[in-house]
Amino acid sequence: MKLRLLILLGLVSTVSFSQDYNETLNTIREAEAKSALNRIMHRANLNTGNYDLKYHRLELDIDPSVSFMSGNITSYFEAKSDMTTITFDLASNMTVNQVLQRGNSLVFQHLGDELIITLPSIQNTGVLDSLTVSYSGNPDTSGLGSYEVSQHNGDPVLWTLSEPYGAKAWWPCKQDLIDKIDSIDVFLTTPRFNPSNEEYIAVSNGVQQSAVLNGNEKTTHYKHRYPIPAYLIAIAATNYDVYSHTVPNNGNPFDIVNYVYPESFTSAQASTPVTVDIMNLFTNLFEEYPFANEKYGHAQFGWGGGMEHTTVSFMGNFNRNLIAHELAHQWFGNKITCGSWKDIWLNEGFATYLSGIVIENLDGNNEFTTWKQQRNNSITAAPSGAVYLTDSDTTNVSRIFNGRLSYNKGAMVLHMLRKKLGDAVFFNALQEYLSAPLLAYDYAKTEDFISIVESASGEDLTEFFNDWLFNEGYPSYTISWYQPESNQVSIKIEQTQSHPSVSYFEAPVPLRITGTLGQQLDIILDNTTNQQTFLESVGFDILAITFDPESDLISANNTVTLSTEEFEIDNQLLLYPNPTSDLLHIEKPDTIDISEIKIYNTLGQLIDRLQWNSSLDTSSWSTGLLFVQFQTNRGVITKSVLKK
Repeated sequence: MKLRLLILLGLVSTVSFSQDYNETLNTIREAEAKSALNRIMHRANLNTGNYDLKYHRLELDIDPSVSFMSGNITSYFEAKSDMTTITFDLASNMTVNQVLQRGNSLVFQHLGDELIITLPSIQNTGVLDSLTVSYSGNPDTSGLGSYEVSQHNGDPVLWTLSEPYGAKAWWPCKQDLIDKIDSIDVFLTTPRFNPSNEEYIAVSNGVQQSAVLNGNEKTTHYKHRYPIPAYLIAIAATNYDVYSHTVPNNGNPFDIVNYVYPESFTSAQASTPVTVDIMNLFTNLFEEYPFANEKYGHAQFGWGGGMEHTTVSFMGNFNRNLIAHELAHQWFGNKITCGSWKDIWLNEGFATYLSGIVIENLDGNNEFTTWKQQRNNSITAAPSGAVYLTDSDTTNVSRIFNGRLSYNKGAMVLHMLRKKLGDAVFFNALQEYLSAPLLAYDYAKTEDFISIVESASGEDLTEFFNDWLFNEGYPSYTISWYQPESNQVSIKIEQTQSHPSVSYFEAPVPLRITGTLGQQLDIILDNTTNQQTFLESVGFDILAITFDPESDLISANNTVTLSTEEFEIDNQLLLYPNPTSDLLHIEKPDTIDISEIKIYNTLGQLIDRLQWNSSLDTSSWSTGLLFVQFQTNRGVITKSVLKK
């Protein structure tokens, strides 16, 4: 039989970091799904659509040891049409004490989760005005709420997590994915010390401006001057230890500020410096950190996983993969936010892929290959499921935050797009997406992303996105091959689909060709039809062909075989006895003509060259494994012989 290895599925190795990555991704997904669980049925309030938010000033009195808060929220808004009332979202369990406009009390109603305020006169279209809501209450702290009062190591801690529609649980706001607030100021008044006489540190978005002491209280002021949706505004307070790293940022440095529990201080200090390396990587690949005029930071909180609040991610731990995922969201999710739940992959698929790019760049290609292989294993664990959600999908938290589809398949679709376009075009397209004037610091839908990628690449990508993003399933491949000539290989590709929504997955198919002497050639075949045949040049005798050796293609249950014709020829050419010590006899059918016979040792050295003869004298051959190569009218055939 021919000396050929028929490799079915490529690499099977695993390393510990990959398991860590899978566990991290699960906790990220669970945290994001958990935060949405009780609020997914909320939709943007139609009664808030008649104005454009410009500014919020949040002045909040909070105590990490008490489930109660009070505050004043000043809002600046511009009328989009003539208006006599303005409506904010505010949970019914909160109590509004008064609404003031330029010192005058306004009439209001708090009906259900709507705060409806009657304006003193018609506010005409295009006119900017403001008002202040004073309120108090015990925010929803059911354990799945957006305002948590808890403990760490016996010390009180408070944090918020409002994705997607939980901000209304603790402050009057506008929860609408198409109206970001242009800028905010946050003033947090806390007790100065916790019960253990340790100082409270308060955290929010943007840059800390001051921390003013007033007896036993402290008021901390944060300023954020970038557009931000309500769900990305966050606060936290406990007895944090604080330390920073500096990002050089090409001569315009900014700080990464870490707020960590004292009991986690030592381990966090060992883990967070890599944030600078990841920040530099993303800056080089995409663009400058979108909020470089302010800060980036981490604030430890009590859930597993994390949440990408703008400029300060809340972190359940400081695992490198979690750091990478939440930092990636500052570009994909915070600078540009998905415009609807159907487009959630623009947040989660991108952040997942960028954390894979961190593995590629910091750990190397072998680890990145394992990461991709594990994404593919997850994706192909079920035969159906699309990345892009249907309307009905958006009512199901588990579907929105589906690790297999929104995270892993979304990430691998991006990777396959990268392989299809090439690195230069792919990364340029993402840079153009991030800088697009109508999208930057705003919202994007999937069609916006596709339009920009098609423009940047000059390609019509309808088929690609239909197959991989909008429709369902994955392909399985059968690769058959043989060598008709010593310098050629014939390869046929056959495909089946796991789901009927896709008739055929047109895709570049990567193969690795290995020679009998260890040579290696990587090729990519542009497969567009079933049973498509390719004739490729190759300068050596083939030992094996490996399908998708670096796991670049979403697929499963693939096989690589010698073609039937090649097997028939191979089986008809017989060498005996094998092993041999003297004469080696050759039997062949009349349909095979042999013009020349070459003998190679395992080092690839030619040790003999003979004309056709049905018997070969092996007495002068060295002992050990040898390769007998036949030049025939049916192609090159190689047999192994053991010389005793």
